Amino acid sequence: MDCVLLIVAAAITTVGFYKFVYFLSSGYAFAILGLAIALMIGFSGSLTVPVFILLALVVLYAARLGFFIVIREVKSGAYRTVLSEASTGYDKIPFFVKIATWILVSLQYVMQISPVYFRLKNGMQSAHPGWLYAGIIIVAAGFLMQTAADAQKNAAKKVNPKTFCREGLFKMVRCPNYFGEILVWTGVLLSSLPCLTGWFQRVVALLGYILIVYVMFGSTRRIELRQNRNYGSDPAYQEYVKKTPVLIPFIPIYSVIPCKWIKG
Repeated sequence: MDCVLLIVAAAITTVGFYKFVYFLSSGYAFAILGLAIALMIGFSGSLTVPVFILLALVVLYAARLGFFIVIREVKSGAYRTVLSEASTGYDKIPFFVKIATWILVSLQYVMQISPVYFRLKNGMQSAHPGWLYAGIIIVAAGFLMQTAADAQKNAAKKVNPKTFCREGLFKMVRCPNYFGEILVWTGVLLSSLPCLTGWFQRVVALLGYILIVYVMFGSTRRIELRQNRNYGSDPAYQEYVKKTPVLIPFIPIYSVIPCKWIKG
């Protein structure tokens, strides 16, 4: 099953060879979708209802995110511009770098979902139910938060496409969709953390979580830089930035721009 998961992730993320940014956007979402479905099929004979619910939530989260990204690219000229900027110089990227990126992101996506895989592989489907139920609740909360944030931003942009969104969840945190993403993977990790056995499983699961959190901080920094360029001269935006945490609600971190070691 280990090789099957890697093959699934690698097959889906080949879209990154068409446009490099797809390694981390639509390729990411549909790879997670494929991995969750692969686990449901591979362990269909031993899945308990709670584990099925957890994987079903991951399927819903990944499918919604994937189709949201695709539809936004088709319909939004502004988003296509952002993708175009992110893909600048793609033709100049050496082929071995593309291959290395493809392998690394495929490994990362497998590592992200590995806590659930290790629970199933270790035959601990019903073990530590409290952790499992807590994980399900956190994954559901993250999924709902990300979905609501994307909907609220779309609605705000339809009303006034030339200003920033500060409605709904954006009153609490400036990147609620990214925080929702962190919640999803926090729930996945916590759901099966006590089921991990040996240093290898623990390192793989924790590394997958650390990497996706790093990616979310990198994405937050990229968004912050772009919004500063677009709205930095707006007094309302300056006031909003001073009072609203950038990524984690209620944690007074208002900018990650000074953290140049965070790439996004």
